[in-house]
Amino acid sequence: TNQSLPNMNVEKSLHVAVLAFPYGTHAAPLLSLVTKIAEEAPNVTFSFFSTEKSNATLFSSSNEFHLPNIKHYDVPDGLPEGYVPSGHPLEPIFLFIKALPENYKSVVDEAVKETGKKITCFVTDAFYWFGADLAHEMNAKWVPVWTAGPHALLTHFYTDLIRERIGNNKDDVKKANFLPGFPELEAFDLPEGVIDDINGPFGTMLHKMGQALPRATAVTINSFSTIHSIIENELNSKFKLLLNVGPFILTTPQRTISDEHGCLEWLNKHEKYSVVYISFGSSIIPPPHELAALAESLEECGFPFLWAFRGNPEEQFPKGFIERTRTRGKIVAWAPQMEVLKHSSVGVCLTHSGWNSVLDCIVGGVPMISRPFFGDQKMNARMIESVWEIGVRVDNGVLSKESILKGLEVTMTSEKGRIMREKIVKLKESALKAVGENGNSAKNLNTLIQIITS
Repeated sequence: TNQSLPNMNVEKSLHVAVLAFPYGTHAAPLLSLVTKIAEEAPNVTFSFFSTEKSNATLFSSSNEFHLPNIKHYDVPDGLPEGYVPSGHPLEPIFLFIKALPENYKSVVDEAVKETGKKITCFVTDAFYWFGADLAHEMNAKWVPVWTAGPHALLTHFYTDLIRERIGNNKDDVKKANFLPGFPELEAFDLPEGVIDDINGPFGTMLHKMGQALPRATAVTINSFSTIHSIIENELNSKFKLLLNVGPFILTTPQRTISDEHGCLEWLNKHEKYSVVYISFGSSIIPPPHELAALAESLEECGFPFLWAFRGNPEEQFPKGFIERTRTRGKIVAWAPQMEVLKHSSVGVCLTHSGWNSVLDCIVGGVPMISRPFFGDQKMNARMIESVWEIGVRVDNGVLSKESILKGLEVTMTSEKGRIMREKIVKLKESALKAVGENGNSAKNLNTLIQIITS
């Protein structure tokens, strides 16, 4: 016991500031990672900073992971007093980015005053390039967390080179075939802000991030090292330390999602690989004409389907669709996604190509039909189809009846679909090995806990 006392005293003086990006699927994975670390270091103080709206969701009474050593603080959201939304969905995000980093600084000072402990480590969303300066000013460590894929991260590191070679027009048919480890990318595949809208809030933030990350104590990423070793090696050579500690769905605590709609029981009644599972997550609803095309395709293809839909199906689906497909379709407000994907009757997942969805499908061992929307999703869709060969993307990135039926035929009934399933199962095995006892992600997670809590 005597030997552990000095360590405990050191821990009691440690104060970790966690700076979350409060939009999309950024804050929740960061909190689950920090919860995992805080469980291992109960004497370390963690202050979690996000907007009031984001914190209300993350720290609601239904969250089963409340820890006494994590306290949340509300950061101003950058919206002017009496703000009236213009109807542009990204406007609140742009106003928030415009308020960075000042909106965090004052609240961080408040937490230092309240706890009486100076900040010893900043754990931030990787977007927050200013973490490097804050850490430098306070003589603290900086650990940025990148919640997306390694390939997208590398494009942000190489932004200047890409702009120099390609210019800044996304509609150019120029190829980006000079990046190590990538398939031949079209300009169209690159994440937003790399060559288009370069002076906009996102473009500027991501560019600064790419320049700042080499200053980090360690760059943490929601991935596993064997997913793409060439890109992994490239990133390794750019940063002081790269730590793959994912997939987070396997390495960090996950909220329980109830199966109150009886999805698993319904799946039990179906044959192996026969069901199409559709889910675009909680924040994306495809435009009306694409929803109509998807409904028509499901009606025509004849496959049983389970559709997790956040909206009003009666209002948003074609008239009579629900009645006509009632015997083989099930539409629910939400489903326990991981359990659904692991179910033997699911043959394909039709979804957006956000990184968390890609990892869910890999861990579930289910091929994808992807419809990219924004951010790094076009690049993910390209990797799914051309590099890992574990799915297809819809033609021209749009859900049309023709492209959906083609995707369903390839993934559900062709030899190519069978090979995709074999390839995704191999990736699943790699992911499980990475998080297992002597796996790379498991070791990296221990290293990360050491860095943050020592």
